Amino acid sequence: MECEPVSRLIIISNRVSAPKGSQSGAQGGLAVALASALREHDGLWFGWSGERIDTFTGEIDFQTNQGVTTATIDLEDQDIDEYYNGYANRTLWPLFHFRVDLAEYERDFAGGYQRVNARFADMVSPLLKTDDVVWIQDYHLFPLGDELRQSGCTNRLGFFLHIPWPPRRLLSILPEAAELVRRMFAYDVIGFHTAEWLESFLDFVRLELGGAVGTDGIVTLGDRSVRVLVCPIGIDTSEFVELAAGVPARLAYRKMRDSADGRDMIVGVDRLDYSKGLEERFLGYERFLVEHPEERKEVFLLQIAPPSRGAVGSYQRIRDTLQGLAGRINGAYADVDWVPIRYVNQGYARDTLAGIYRAAKIGLVTPLRDGMNLVAKEYVAAQNPEDPGVLILSRFAGAAAQLTEAILVNPYSAEEVSDAILQAMRMDRTERIRRWRACMGSIETQDIDWWRQTFLDALMLPRAGA
Repeated sequence: MECEPVSRLIIISNRVSAPKGSQSGAQGGLAVALASALREHDGLWFGWSGERIDTFTGEIDFQTNQGVTTATIDLEDQDIDEYYNGYANRTLWPLFHFRVDLAEYERDFAGGYQRVNARFADMVSPLLKTDDVVWIQDYHLFPLGDELRQSGCTNRLGFFLHIPWPPRRLLSILPEAAELVRRMFAYDVIGFHTAEWLESFLDFVRLELGGAVGTDGIVTLGDRSVRVLVCPIGIDTSEFVELAAGVPARLAYRKMRDSADGRDMIVGVDRLDYSKGLEERFLGYERFLVEHPEERKEVFLLQIAPPSRGAVGSYQRIRDTLQGLAGRINGAYADVDWVPIRYVNQGYARDTLAGIYRAAKIGLVTPLRDGMNLVAKEYVAAQNPEDPGVLILSRFAGAAAQLTEAILVNPYSAEEVSDAILQAMRMDRTERIRRWRACMGSIETQDIDWWRQTFLDALMLPRAGA
C-alpha cells in the first residue's frame, strides 16, 4: 500500500539549536539528522532554547537558519532543575542506561517533567495545521503526545526513542512506569534503534499492562493501538565522506599525523558521561600497556570528552575520576618522549573530527550502554578506503547490530579491550579493508535519509486499528 506524502513536518525535541554548518563543534549527529529532514519537508523545529528566564512568558522565538525554521521557548529555573536536570537526567537517563545505582526518584522531578511536557503542548498546539505530521524525539518528551491529544490534536503523531529501552524488571523500578507506557499509546508510531529495545518495550506492555502484541507491528492496549518498528538512525554518509576530504579535515589529519611522530593513534570521542564507559576504556588501555610493553611507544590514545550536564553531580564525579585516572596512567607509563593518553575536555567541529578520525589507526567506541552511537559510524565514513583504520565497538552499543564486522568487545572486560587493541594494531591491510567495506556498506544503505524515510513512511500508513 502506498503511503500518503508528508505535507509539513513538525519536529519537537527537548533542545533546539539552529543549524550552523559543519564549522559548529557543538552540533551533534541528531541535530544534523533533524535539520536534514526539516529541509526536505519545509518543516518547523520546536523545543527549549537552552536559555533560562525568571518567569515563563510563553513567548516563542522564531528563527530561520540554513533553510530550517526553529521555534524556541525559554524555561524557568525550577523547570530546568526538575524536568531536565531532575527527571530527565537523574531519573530516566541512568535507569534507561541500566544504572539503577545512580537513578534518583523525587516527586518534584516527576511533577516538573509533567509540567514542562504540558507547557510544550500548550505552546506548540496553536502552531499546528490540520495536515501537519508531528515527530517527537526522545525520553524528555514521553508524555507529550498524550498532552497534545488532550488538547484536541488529531494529527499523526510519531515518537522516536534515541536511547535504550530497559528490560521490564528494570523499568518497573520507576514509580510512574505503567502510566508512562500507557500514555505512549497516544502515538501512531513508536520507533526504536534495535530489536532488543523494541522487545523490551513489548515485554512490559504484554506482561505488566496486559496489552496485546500483533504480528503486524501493531500493539494494542485497551482501545488504543500503536505501530512499533525498528529503525536505527544513520548519518549523512556521503556528506561525512566529503567532510573527510575537505580542507579543514586534511589540515586536522596532517596535524595529527605530524604530532603522532610515526606512532599509531587510537581515538575516542564521547560526551563526558558515565554511560560511555570511559573509565573502563582507560583501564582496558592500561591493561594493553601492561600486557604488551613492547608496543607502548608504538601507540597513544587520544580521548576527546567534552563536558555535559555539569549541574548533575554524577557528571561532576565522572570528570574528576577520569582526570585522576588519566593522570595516574600517564604518571606510571609515560617517558620523556611519549605520553600514553592525551585527554582533552573540549569539543571540535565535525570537519576537524573527520580529519582526526581518518588519522586514527583505531576507533575505540566502548559505551557500557548506548542507544546507537553515531561516532562509530562517522569513524567508518571518514576512513581512507585504500588504508582504513579498525573500529573497536562495544557489543552494548546499538550500532553493534549493524556494524558486525567491527571488532566487538565487552567494555566491562579490560582483557577483551586489550586483546582487541592488539588485534587491530596487527591486522593486515586486506583484512582491514574487508571489515571496513562491510561496515561502510551498512552505513551507506541505512543512512540518515533511510532512517527518516522509513519512519515517516510508517507514520503515513493507515492508522493502527483504523
